[in-house]
Amino acid sequence: MESMMMIDAIQRLGIDHHFEEEIEAVLQKQYMKSSIHGDCDEDLYEVALRFRLLRQEGYTVPADVLNNFKNKEGKFKQNLREDIRGLMGLYEASQLSIGEDILEEAGNFSSLLLNACLQHLDRHQAAVVKNTLEHPHHKSWARFMTKNFLTDFQGTNGWINALQELAKIDFNMVKSVHQKEMLQISKWWKDLGLTEELKFARDQPLKWYMWPMAIIPDPRLSEQRIELTKPISLIYIIDDIFDVGGTLDELTLFTEAVNRWDLSAFKELPEYMKMCFKTLDDITNEISTKVHKEHKWNPVGSLRKAVIFKTFLYGFQWDYKCSTLNRSPIAAVGEFMQRISSRGKMVCFWAKAEEYLKNGAVSSGVHVVLVHLFFLLGHGITKENVDLVDDFPGIISSTATILRLWDDLGSAKDENQDGHDGSYVECYLKEHRGSSVENARQIVAHMISDMWKRLNKECLSPNPFSTSFTKGSLNIARMVPLMYSYDDQQCLPGLEEHMKSLLLENLPYRNAQKINE
Repeated sequence: MESMMMIDAIQRLGIDHHFEEEIEAVLQKQYMKSSIHGDCDEDLYEVALRFRLLRQEGYTVPADVLNNFKNKEGKFKQNLREDIRGLMGLYEASQLSIGEDILEEAGNFSSLLLNACLQHLDRHQAAVVKNTLEHPHHKSWARFMTKNFLTDFQGTNGWINALQELAKIDFNMVKSVHQKEMLQISKWWKDLGLTEELKFARDQPLKWYMWPMAIIPDPRLSEQRIELTKPISLIYIIDDIFDVGGTLDELTLFTEAVNRWDLSAFKELPEYMKMCFKTLDDITNEISTKVHKEHKWNPVGSLRKAVIFKTFLYGFQWDYKCSTLNRSPIAAVGEFMQRISSRGKMVCFWAKAEEYLKNGAVSSGVHVVLVHLFFLLGHGITKENVDLVDDFPGIISSTATILRLWDDLGSAKDENQDGHDGSYVECYLKEHRGSSVENARQIVAHMISDMWKRLNKECLSPNPFSTSFTKGSLNIARMVPLMYSYDDQQCLPGLEEHMKSLLLENLPYRNAQKINE
């Protein structure tokens, strides 16, 4: 039990990259033990913790171990209401659901009782319970929650104190690594000169870097983070070109030129579009060269295909939305379909919710990011896996759908963007006349929950992808709420707070002066 609690603490403190082999050894032993003897432990916290730790690492463990805590009527026992720690463990375990009814029941049962007990707990206990309900570990990024864990678990236990001290040192050392990476990113972005040409576009290299920082937090993967920031920055710029920059004719030509990946096709377009595509081409070639040199595989075809697919669908959506401002939907779609029919790509975008979501997930850019991540990590590059990652597999599509739905759920527009963005909520309301906005938002929230279950299932072993890639997909989903939770001032207060904490502030620790020197 103590070894599992130690693993939980190490992961919550974001220092698990130091103990990968030790963690795997302990979990393998726990898995073998539960497989042979079952889980007959009567302690709810221990059973729930073992289940969560194993499933988080991809072990296929059954959820029916929780049946031991049900009565003869098949309901969770009411005496569990006194076990606050056990209920928190049960709620945390329920977040690893892949669709099992018992985990759905566990989540509802534990959240109901934990919310009910908040008013009866002292301030510290209530804060810990509230933090568990709002930020369950599996759906939160560990380094963002480190400060909360340091505050919540101040104890006298020897190993807890030792791990907390290590976490403080590690936090500040990793912060130094991130600051150096930010300097490189800032210099790269400034040297590009795109902001001078694209006055309408966002100029947020720090925000863009936050994605790779969360996706691959291992401090040893510095080069991969820097390289991944580059295509991410172009995803944002392309979005801005479609949302607020180009005219309909320009965007049609832009989409067709990207589809052919032909720089000469841009000669009739504005300078900023030429510059954007030239940068995109340079980044793709540079990353492909690095991957080929390090991993003996040239990914240029896969990287281009991912960008083309995103740009094509984005162009189609934009063209459809803007064309219908002055023309009928049938005429607008028909005209556009004539222009693209020679490509052999027939995508019918009739603004139905299901179709919108399917295409919106691809145009979100998650596929572009994860294809780049797959090759930059260099794990398991085989023809079979390359074909799989090219084909928008479940682990990517579920993550992309979570992002698209969260984006659409937001009530505030993205900063200074004045484009005509559609949303799943808007499509749903058009399709279901009489339905309220609140009802549509509840449906979206339920869909996000279902996508998390699908993502959890995709991450279980065996799967064709490496642990780093799998966790990268999970980390994108974990970052989404922070990246899309806008306030009334169209700002991201939660993200800004974490950025300040991770990149600017120090955590106090002993011998600080010696380490700083």
